[in-house]
Amino acid sequence: MALRGCPVLGFDTETTGVRVEADRIVTTALVARAADGSVTERTWLIDPGVEIPPPAQAVHGITTEYAREHGAAPEVALEEIATALVAGLAAGVPVLAFNASYDLRIIEADLARHGLATLADRLGRPVAPVIDPLVIDRGVDRYRRGKRKLADLMSVYRVAPSDHLHDALEDVRQAIAVFDAMAGAYPELDAMDLAGLHAWQAAKHKEWAINFNDYLARQGKVGDVDPTWP
Repeated sequence: MALRGCPVLGFDTETTGVRVEADRIVTTALVARAADGSVTERTWLIDPGVEIPPPAQAVHGITTEYAREHGAAPEVALEEIATALVAGLAAGVPVLAFNASYDLRIIEADLARHGLATLADRLGRPVAPVIDPLVIDRGVDRYRRGKRKLADLMSVYRVAPSDHLHDALEDVRQAIAVFDAMAGAYPELDAMDLAGLHAWQAAKHKEWAINFNDYLARQGKVGDVDPTWP
């Protein structure tokens, strides 16, 4: 099965910060693309129960007051999100997320924080298959100079620019478009099956993390990038 245009469950979160162990989800989007190309989109706004710091507000535009007034209780929203993710994964549909390790780890942490079963617990196995355009880009074009944020990859792979990045739904839409463009640009990717692509990404991420940690050590810094993926 060609991977370009394949069924996916796109996933993104916007949060109170970048610390998986401490920060919390504020918004989430899921974009389900079926085999016939039809798309179903759903979003959640969550009251995280804590202050949303100004730097996070500046990224996604959600204030503490707005989340408190309009957001769902985290236990309710997280259960709905986890149920949808697990249903897709159990059916063999890959979760597609840009920088997937962060989004998957923070939802697992948020689920555990609220006494809910994690994705891995519900599946009875590790979360897979996963598609991560960031990891794929590092694997296919390791030595390209420049940043690798979603907007950068949209430019590299000639995906039309967007004025609404850092909105969870828009980020999912664009991450899916970038992946499709990658699969079109690299036939070797398009020829892989989902299990093969998942394993290839895990190996490429490990290779990148080890090299990056070595680089940090040479700079006198702590090389603490986790080589496991997702």
